[in-house]
Amino acid sequence: MQVNVLIVDDHQIVTDGLSALLDSVPHIHIKGVAENGRLAIEMVRNLKVDVVLMDVDMPVMNGIEATQAIKKQFPDVMVIILTMHDEKGMVQVLLEAGADGYLLKNSNRDEVVEAIDAVRRGEQHLSEEVHRVLLREDADPRKGMLSELTDREIEILKLIAEGFSNKEIGDKLFISHRTVDTHRTNLMQKLDVHNIAGLVRLAIENGLVR
Repeated sequence: MQVNVLIVDDHQIVTDGLSALLDSVPHIHIKGVAENGRLAIEMVRNLKVDVVLMDVDMPVMNGIEATQAIKKQFPDVMVIILTMHDEKGMVQVLLEAGADGYLLKNSNRDEVVEAIDAVRRGEQHLSEEVHRVLLREDADPRKGMLSELTDREIEILKLIAEGFSNKEIGDKLFISHRTVDTHRTNLMQKLDVHNIAGLVRLAIENGLVR
C-alpha cells in the first residue's frame, strides 16, 4: 500500500537528504516538502498526506504547534517527530501534542521506513534512544509545579523571568533564538500558562527569582 509522506523541516539539506533516502523505497511517495509548521498544515489540507515527518525548531510555526493543529484537524494523518531534541520534557510534550512517533535525526533509512509503516498501521513508534530517555529517572527530581522540567528548561524559565529576550537567552546559552522559543512554548504547555506573565509568576512563586 502506497504511503504519501510530507517532509517538514526548514533546512533544505535535511529535506533533500530525506527525500533522497526514501526515494528508493517503492511504497513511499514524497508528496511534498514544507519549511514551517503553518505551511505544513496548508499542505496537509490540500494534498492527500498519510504521514508527516516533522521537525521541531522552525520559523513561523514550530513542530509542537503544528503537530497539535494537524492531529486536531486531521486525526487520520500520522505525525512522526524527526529532531535532534532528546530531552525527556520535549519528548513528553510532543507525545502529549499527539505525535504518533518520535525519531532522532541520526536514525538510518530502515528505522525511518519502519516508523512510517508502524504509524500507518496505527502503532506508536519511538526510537530506542527515545525509549531510554522516557525510562530514565531524574537524578534530583524537583517538587511542585517545576518537577517535570529539565535543567535546561529551568535555566530558560529563570532567564525569561529575569526579563531577557529570546535572542539574549540564546546568546547566553549558545543556542538559537528559535530553540529558545521552542523551549518557551514547551514551558507554557507543561506549566499550563498562556503568556510570559504566567511564567514569571511561577518562577517567582518557586523561588527561581526574587
